[in-house]
Amino acid sequence: MSNRKLAIALAAAALVPAGLLAAPAPASAAAGCQVTYTVTSQWQGGFGAAVAVTNLGDPVTGWTVGWSFPSGQTVTQLWNGVASQSGAAVTVRNAGYNGSLATNASTSFGFNGAWTGSNAVPTAFTFNGVSCTGGVTTPPSTPPTTPSTPTPTPSTPPPAGGPVKVMALGDSITGSPGCWRALLWQKLQQAGRASQVDFVGTLPAQGCGFAYDGENEGHGGFLATNVADQNQLVGWLAATDPDVVMMHFGTNDVWNNRSTATILAAFTKLVGQMRAANPAMRILVAQILPMTPSNCAECNQRVVALNAAIPAWAAATSTAASPVTVVDQYTGFDTATDTPDGVHPDDSGNRKIADRWYPALTAALG
Repeated sequence: MSNRKLAIALAAAALVPAGLLAAPAPASAAAGCQVTYTVTSQWQGGFGAAVAVTNLGDPVTGWTVGWSFPSGQTVTQLWNGVASQSGAAVTVRNAGYNGSLATNASTSFGFNGAWTGSNAVPTAFTFNGVSCTGGVTTPPSTPPTTPSTPTPTPSTPPPAGGPVKVMALGDSITGSPGCWRALLWQKLQQAGRASQVDFVGTLPAQGCGFAYDGENEGHGGFLATNVADQNQLVGWLAATDPDVVMMHFGTNDVWNNRSTATILAAFTKLVGQMRAANPAMRILVAQILPMTPSNCAECNQRVVALNAAIPAWAAATSTAASPVTVVDQYTGFDTATDTPDGVHPDDSGNRKIADRWYPALTAALG
């Protein structure tokens, strides 16, 4: 198993080519992007990767990211976007819910791929046809225009004692873009409780169509067992100091055929690390979403087995000072109507996830 990261900060001035989802930009449009390509897991003949893109130029209503694989790799399954591949060249278009990107706004997608021989990372990317070279450029012949305003992260005045810091922890279902988090924040806002909450994490908010407090720890492709084995949570906790953790973890573990006992042992270690950082940590643990990917007929039965074991594990792990609450995200979620790929939620799926988290989170807030 290996992790390799390649961060590329790029930009150039150009028109958006015809035929892409983005609306044509005027000749004066500033163009630029930043792309981070991360190999999140790797095994013989296969790998998982996450791609994050930040629009450094003017706002767009649709995006296309392109690159060429240097070693003959192929994309076998992709989420939070629509992929096509011709030879080494890969093109990923936005999904229906994450196309709009304001200046400095980010989004991401993840995929599983196949490789033979080697799995070298791509070294160049394009964003809406613009070759990325670092920074933001506007053609010099363009008269000055009013700079676009980035979508702000909402700033809410904290109540007495400060807001409760909440970490959303998991994989791509939590973070790529994890728009259930945006809907959950919106529900808190509508109930007049947004000022009580500060969502925290080392990953930024991503585009979900409206501004929201979206920092998180949703790492696409990550396994709970690897995060526990490598003690990755320790650094995330130190950087963000949460009071509440909302954890939907285990999907990739199930996909990689990790046993229920192994996954729960990882959960136990993660809970211990949470309590070491904050002895009064309130912990919400999901019975994870059903999953019916085309390449894993056994996956959903593994999910059922894991979910069946979580309540007893939580009861044994919970303490008065640091309670563990189980949140059922499985019941009522239909992969045929609530996902585009049998795994990752679409708009209806995100609404169901937010609705399930909301009462548990508000109870944890007190």
